[in-house]
Amino acid sequence: MTDELTLLAEAGAAAVVAAMATDLWQGAREAVLDLFRRDAPAGTAQVAAQLDEAAALVRTTTAPDDVRRALSGIWARELRELLCREPACRAPLARLTAEVDGALGYGRATVVLEQNNTARDSATVFAVQRGDIRTTHQASDATRRNNRRTGR
Repeated sequence: MTDELTLLAEAGAAAVVAAMATDLWQGAREAVLDLFRRDAPAGTAQVAAQLDEAAALVRTTTAPDDVRRALSGIWARELRELLCREPACRAPLARLTAEVDGALGYGRATVVLEQNNTARDSATVFAVQRGDIRTTHQASDATRRNNRRTGR
């Protein structure tokens, strides 16, 4: 579950900072404030100030993509902590992420994963992307016979 929270928080943060300095910003800002209101209604003024400061940085910088990358890490941490405290925020954050991604054309369909694996000289390659792999090794008949002979 921790990996799910981290991925959702990272995706949410990427969507939030991508919306900064765009026409989507006010809606995204309000959606993020709604999430934080669920957790601590009195603390939304501080979150609003942080969001406004971050958006101003993106708007005024000469390198908005660099600023967005830096802000993404900060907001991923904030959103992950929020999701840990308030699990009911998961679905609204996922909706916000999908809406912003869709509006900006960053949908998941654009993600391309490439992996090249080569096994040579009777080697075996075990590879996976975005998941787990579990393997077991079973000795060959020749190895088992040799082990019995040598007492292993």
